[in-house]
Amino acid sequence: MSKKHLQRVRRICAALPESTEKLSHGEPTFFVRKKVFAMFANNHHNDGHPARGGTVWLPAPFGIQEMLIAASPEKYFKPPYVGVRGWVGVELARVSDEELDFYVREAWR
Repeated sequence: MSKKHLQRVRRICAALPESTEKLSHGEPTFFVRKKVFAMFANNHHNDGHPARGGTVWLPAPFGIQEMLIAASPEKYFKPPYVGVRGWVGVELARVSDEELDFYVREAWR
């Protein structure tokens, strides 16, 4: 299942201009120029989200993380390490391709 979700993330990220992928902290991570805009994770450091095949961590504008988690805690969470800086974790099995595409594109911007 995680391969399927990783392919979803890769497909969206690869379509974005100047997007590259490399391993960072043991996980597939996506960059635009030298800045990270998405990180695939499958229970990264036992974060409690082995979930149904993986998650993606994305930077979000100020206030968005809290809003998403409050509205849909089954879909969104505060990831370890980067959550304190406003990043949001997305349970990939619980979002549509359209939702995922929207959030990844926003993070890329």
